[in-house]
Amino acid sequence: MKKLKTTTRAKKSKPASARETQNSRKELGRIVLEAKAASRILAQASTDVKNRALNGIADALGRRSEEILFKNGIDVEAGRRSGLPHALLDRLTLTHRRIQDMARGLRDVAALPDPVGRVVEESSRPNGLVLQKVSVPLGLIAMVYESRPNVTVDSAGLCLKSGNAVILRGGKEALNTNSALVTIVKDALKAAGLPPEAVQLVPSTDRALIRDLVTMDEVVDLVIPRGGEDMVRAIREMATVPVLSHGKGLCSVYVDKDADLGMAENIAFNAKVQRPGVCNAMETLLVHKDVAAAFVPKIVARYREAKVEVRGDEEVRRLVPGVRPASNKDWDTEFLGLTAAVKIVGSVEEAVAHINRHGSHHSDAVVTGDPAAAEKFLREVDSAAVFHNASTRLHDGGVFGLGAEMGISTQKLHARGAMGLKELTTTKYVVRGAGQIRE
Repeated sequence: MKKLKTTTRAKKSKPASARETQNSRKELGRIVLEAKAASRILAQASTDVKNRALNGIADALGRRSEEILFKNGIDVEAGRRSGLPHALLDRLTLTHRRIQDMARGLRDVAALPDPVGRVVEESSRPNGLVLQKVSVPLGLIAMVYESRPNVTVDSAGLCLKSGNAVILRGGKEALNTNSALVTIVKDALKAAGLPPEAVQLVPSTDRALIRDLVTMDEVVDLVIPRGGEDMVRAIREMATVPVLSHGKGLCSVYVDKDADLGMAENIAFNAKVQRPGVCNAMETLLVHKDVAAAFVPKIVARYREAKVEVRGDEEVRRLVPGVRPASNKDWDTEFLGLTAAVKIVGSVEEAVAHINRHGSHHSDAVVTGDPAAAEKFLREVDSAAVFHNASTRLHDGGVFGLGAEMGISTQKLHARGAMGLKELTTTKYVVRGAGQIRE
């Protein structure tokens, strides 16, 4: 096997000089214009060509997995030395399994119907005009994200299939990994006869370039920030390009009085522990007072075995001595780790009110055998995804059959929930006439 070139020991990053920023801005302007030009070519590409490119990327991920893991190891070690939080380190780290998952996601996207060219609506007018509303690509999308290299591949794949070019601005902590992945993507695009400029990685980690990118409203059609709440808020405030994003993922599970408690225990455990550092992990567990005595001690014991710190209200602490008191702030906190806030409620109405007040409108679940209680919860909880007898961890583009996702939107315009291919298109009217004019 060919020996891979090593890099020098990671150094603490320094603020970019004025000259470096100026040069980086010129480079950003160049790649954005190249991507915009490529987007017009990609918008006309056939389904077969796009699918050939997607499967080519998937094949290359398998062939070049050792190269990817080598580069990722450099990033992970640098992140560990710099004190990157555990949740972000987990998101940054790639394994053979995670690379296989990325490749499978690309193949799943290739197998999905092409979202471009769908006739969404069709009608005719009394004057003989025939109107069609047809789906078309958005154009050029900018992704700004942190830590997760899989976002690089997912975004490239979804944008490719939906006929969009994409500018990727990942975090500095994943620069080596993202560079390797984008090189693989570009090679596959070129091999399929598509412009490699359709997928671009911003090579500089200068944060000043983010403001430049999200204010290029003459060429960039949409910005999707994916990361911490502070980063997303900052981009919303500075952007002149339309922004599609989600805030924090403060998700809840409510165990109703008519729940199957064995099922509820498994769901509440999975939602918290399976991968606690992601946006669809549960942060708050609500339990009906009628089943609290039977349920709470068991779930707290399982959480403790998994090293989850439980913070409970007064009734929870009465049922399980030693539980740390929950503060008012805890009900509004996205822990992104092995901490859970547990509260006893008196009814499904109280659970719904708590979630709508304290949650982030992301993903929330009810566990109950009562159809009326389930329907009330599903109807009244104002979140992007609501679940009955299922874990919030299932709110995912792959699980939902989207192949992958650009993120999970908690906005209501123009997309909400897991964003897949259809959410990366817009529409235009195609009007056919026979000489009609306006009188």
